[in-house]
Amino acid sequence: MLKAYRYDGSREFKLSKVSTDETSLESDRKKAEEKMEKNFEKIQALQSRLYAEKKEGLILLFQAMDAAGKDGTIAAVLTCLSPHGVYECAFKSPSTTEQAHDYLWRVEAQVPLKGDIAIFNRSHYEELLIYRVKKLWKNQAHADRIDTEALLEDRYGDIRNYERYLWHNSIRTVKIFLNVSKKEQAKRFLSRIEEPEKNWKFSGADFEERKYWDDYQEAFEIAINRTATKEAPWYVVPADHKWYMRFVVSEIILHTLREMDPKYPTVTEERLKEFAGYKAALEKELGKSAKKD
Repeated sequence: MLKAYRYDGSREFKLSKVSTDETSLESDRKKAEEKMEKNFEKIQALQSRLYAEKKEGLILLFQAMDAAGKDGTIAAVLTCLSPHGVYECAFKSPSTTEQAHDYLWRVEAQVPLKGDIAIFNRSHYEELLIYRVKKLWKNQAHADRIDTEALLEDRYGDIRNYERYLWHNSIRTVKIFLNVSKKEQAKRFLSRIEEPEKNWKFSGADFEERKYWDDYQEAFEIAINRTATKEAPWYVVPADHKWYMRFVVSEIILHTLREMDPKYPTVTEERLKEFAGYKAALEKELGKSAKKD
């Protein structure tokens, strides 16, 4: 069902050929929301096994244009997961300290333990998006030997290799691009301006970034094509209908956890014998307590 949205390097991704408003998996909103709730129950059960097994970690990485619904989608996902072993990492503009390190340094610090799930709200892909559009490397300090003309191309390779490195170390990365149209983004910006309770969400910088819409679209297309692999696939999710977008994201997470197939650890015969002893002692204790009562 998700093949149409999945890119793993086996085919080319073209933004102009994908829809931002189709609802092919479920066109009925009520049914989609009912299915999503059932998905959340299954996701929670699988996450519990993942946390207990502690064999593999998972990064759920979200990228999108402003107002695509990233924060709301992440919040919806978080509500279905246990707080044990799940956390969100919101990557803002790098601090002075972070800029003094290699660009993956701050990402490495947020890589989950085996058994945990890290939700990346933006990520190291900012290095391939805003860096490409704004050419930020021109204003950053670097060794004289660095070829700035090749720097961006090198980073595509760096990220592919880094995600493969994580895969080889039992950390799975699933990347989700919430694909909103320029028209829908304009509607959501207007909503933020017109509705007082949403004013805090809007800034002039958001509007200024719209001027670079085509450049960002090109940057996303190139980044997805250069970094989509079987180990770390991309999913391009239609985002014009928030209800559908969240349903599809729930399908992606459920599919991923099923593919990981976590299981509760099995208890050895020796441990079971120990349990029998503990059980007898506790039952004896409770028996004495009952007599006193």
